[in-house]
Amino acid sequence: MQQSPFIFDVDVDGFEQRVLAASAQQPVLVDFWAEWCSPCLALAPALERVVVERAGEVLLAKVEVDDNMKLAGHYRLRGFPTVILFHHQQELARFSGARAIHWIDEWIDQHLT
Repeated sequence: MQQSPFIFDVDVDGFEQRVLAASAQQPVLVDFWAEWCSPCLALAPALERVVVERAGEVLLAKVEVDDNMKLAGHYRLRGFPTVILFHHQQELARFSGARAIHWIDEWIDQHLT
C-alpha cells in the first residue's frame, strides 16, 4: 500500500467511524479486496494513484475481506475487488473488477458532481 494520509486499512470495528462517519465530511472509497485475488492486486495501485493525485478530495479505505467477512456479507459483495463510494454516510455507487486509472477518475467525477 502506498504511504499517504488519504489511504488507510479499516476493519469491521473501525468501519462505522472511519468510513461512514468520515463520509459525512468527504467522500470515502472502500476497496474490498483479498490477498489471493489477482484482480484486487491489479486494481490497488490504480486506486491509490487516483486518491493521492486528488490530494484529499476523496479518501481510500482498504478492507481485507478474509478478515472482515461480516462487512462483505453486510454489503452483499458477490466478487472481488468491489469498490463502494460513500458520501454523506450513504452508498453512492459501486463497481467490481480491475479498472484503468482514467476509468476510475471518470467514475468518481460522475458520482460526485
